[in-house]
Amino acid sequence: MSHYIDVIIPLPLERLFAYRVTAAEADFLQPGMRVAVPFGKSKIYTGIVHHIHQSPPLSYEVKDIELIIDESPTVTREQLKFWKWIASYYVCSVGQVMRAALPKSLLLESETVVIKNTDTEIDESLLDDKQFLIMEALEHRQILKVDEVMDILERKTVLPILHKLLELEYIILQEEVYSTYKPKTVKYIFLAPQFKEETALKNLLEAMTRAPKQRDAVMTLFMLQAGNKLVASKQLQDRAEVSRAVIKTLIEKEILIEEEHAVDRVLEEKASGRDLFELQTAQQRALDEVKEHFSKGKTTLLLGVTSSGKTEIYVRLIQEQLDLGNQILYLLPEIALTTQLIARLKKYFKHQVLVYHSKYNLNERLEVWNHVIQAKEPFVIIGARSALLLPFQNLKLIIIDEEHETSFKQFDPDPRYHARDAAVVLGHMKEAQILLGSATPSLESYYNTTIGKYGLVELKERYGKVLLPEVQMVDLKDKHKRKKMKGHFSDTLIEHMQVAFKNGNQVILFQNRRGYAPILECNTCGNAPQCPNCDVSLTFHQYKKQLRCHYCGYNTFIPEECPACTSTALDTKGFGTQQIEEEFKELFPDKKIARMDLDSTRGKKSIERIIEKVDTGAIDCLVGTQMLTKGLDFRNVSLVGVLSADNMLNFPDFRAHERCFHLLTQVSGRAGRTAERGKVLIQSYNPEHQILQQVSTYDYGTMFKEQLQERYHFKYPPFQRLIRLTFKQRDYNTTLQAGQWFVNALNQIEHGVEVLGPEFPLVARVRNLYQVHVIVKMGKQHHPKTIKDYIRKVKRSFESIKQFRSVRCNVDVDCY
Repeated sequence: MSHYIDVIIPLPLERLFAYRVTAAEADFLQPGMRVAVPFGKSKIYTGIVHHIHQSPPLSYEVKDIELIIDESPTVTREQLKFWKWIASYYVCSVGQVMRAALPKSLLLESETVVIKNTDTEIDESLLDDKQFLIMEALEHRQILKVDEVMDILERKTVLPILHKLLELEYIILQEEVYSTYKPKTVKYIFLAPQFKEETALKNLLEAMTRAPKQRDAVMTLFMLQAGNKLVASKQLQDRAEVSRAVIKTLIEKEILIEEEHAVDRVLEEKASGRDLFELQTAQQRALDEVKEHFSKGKTTLLLGVTSSGKTEIYVRLIQEQLDLGNQILYLLPEIALTTQLIARLKKYFKHQVLVYHSKYNLNERLEVWNHVIQAKEPFVIIGARSALLLPFQNLKLIIIDEEHETSFKQFDPDPRYHARDAAVVLGHMKEAQILLGSATPSLESYYNTTIGKYGLVELKERYGKVLLPEVQMVDLKDKHKRKKMKGHFSDTLIEHMQVAFKNGNQVILFQNRRGYAPILECNTCGNAPQCPNCDVSLTFHQYKKQLRCHYCGYNTFIPEECPACTSTALDTKGFGTQQIEEEFKELFPDKKIARMDLDSTRGKKSIERIIEKVDTGAIDCLVGTQMLTKGLDFRNVSLVGVLSADNMLNFPDFRAHERCFHLLTQVSGRAGRTAERGKVLIQSYNPEHQILQQVSTYDYGTMFKEQLQERYHFKYPPFQRLIRLTFKQRDYNTTLQAGQWFVNALNQIEHGVEVLGPEFPLVARVRNLYQVHVIVKMGKQHHPKTIKDYIRKVKRSFESIKQFRSVRCNVDVDCY
């Protein structure tokens, strides 16, 4: 009887695909193992075995697998179950979840390679220059990848040229499977065995009197190797102060031996951590309450004001689980946050800390994956949302810090999951304890505590009983009227900054917009340069002397004159972090400033370097966007200045007020984190606004009640669920028609489900694609799975209509 395996393929296809295997292969294979499988005409993909069976599919011809890649499963059975839940809840395919979860090094895909056909005699007179270059390269190398052909010809379109060579039968095209993982190796130096005896070594050193550098290298190696320590080639060169050439000469003379060893990129050497801090009374009480809720099996929300010492409570819980030999997942919204936290946790847990996020390269991510699945010892895994998809073996504690953050939501590409919500589901699957932490919880999480779904623990005082910062509003209307503004700085803010610098303290300035200014405008005709690919104006960037689109990355030089009326009276409107940085330098020329936004933190270590400068006092002022607000711990900041609170309040989104409260409260919490009380100045044209007043008194309760009432009246979460469908296409009318067709189909859905749209969003065109939104609102009485299954069914029908085949349709569940 034939044996078959159902395989998950990393493509947006909803079904699993069956492949034929031999009886021996069927006995060897297990769910979660990787196999290379042919798909389509010639492509080979990495598939994950879902299950093994003996019933052949009837709808298509079954192919054989190419090869078995693994000896043991790369993905656990529980992980496959979790993938299926994500695919079902967030309306995508398991293949898309697989592609998001697996490090790229595990997704071996075939690549087209060019090989010389040795059976055909080549007539060079038939070749043009480009074809000749390819054939000449194949004389020296057996195989060329298509990318390498592009490099040789210095052009991107090479397929027509290869097609011509294929017709002449001068080349053969093949599919080859490549692995991108390369282990990190270190060269270690050893003394040759014949010189390990004391007499032999003494004779050797005496014979080397005319080669003092070589003699120094041998003597240094002898000292470094005390206690059988491994000595790296670089370490020996540095300590003996010799060049690589000296070491090479000694290796050639067979006095030294060099061996290459693979080393771990992500694990540190084993060492014991330092003792934990003594908890204060309020922290100890909060910890006991958290454990009490855990004993009842409840997900718990820890509402602790900024700088209340939530991390120390997390550390206690982590220590308990590590002692029991369990794994812990510590989720953070922002990579910037992991930098500071890693340093703190490594002081306690040393080599038991693993880090996983997108700034890590492919090889580092694969090594973390392997450590987690092998589970040779307990680890605490710190990471951004992608860490949720690791193959945990004995996960018993999940901590989601700053749980209110929108960065936990994946917006593009599929799966569009929310890491906080998915982590709660994973915790229930693994029977793990789940702790959400925040100083400003999301409305949904806090609402869950009021209905008894989550446990609530409050930590109302700061560590060391330090007072919360004093918040003061600055009325910009009044300041402009009295001409007390210097650029975008009010006289009140300047005075307080002068006092902070005089006392040797640091200042944080918050402006939630990067770049120099959002608009460059002509004062004569009002023309503002627009992005050719998107429906937005170009942002003015002072340092690179260019106009940039923040949606598609398009950039151009700053024009000398208006392209519409040739006037030279060009002026900027609005302001971003770069402009604040420049104005600060004019006001305080002797003070050092650094900027923390997307433009200044692109490198792997760039965030670390900025945080280190603040911690060491190398800079006096830090200006930045919302990256600053996310739980960073700066010990010497006494003043926080918010340069304009209004743009956050006036954003057209049902969560604008809640998010503004979160952002302002969190950025306020960066001030006065040690003995002295901090100060926060918020500049606004509307200082009497209810949200700003609630921020100034840290009144989360009133904000929660008011916002909850509004959500109830206007049918928004947590009372209703939202699903947003986005349609994208190059043609305006086709996109609108696609949206309308879908709305008409969705209107057949069960009674009480609201379908809104189709509607163009604020920015209707991005990267030359028009976008149309359709929103589906469903109440608590509706069953989400039934509605999602109906949307899937409609989507399948939609994709089969010829007119709409070029229209992309994305489904975003819980799109907020």
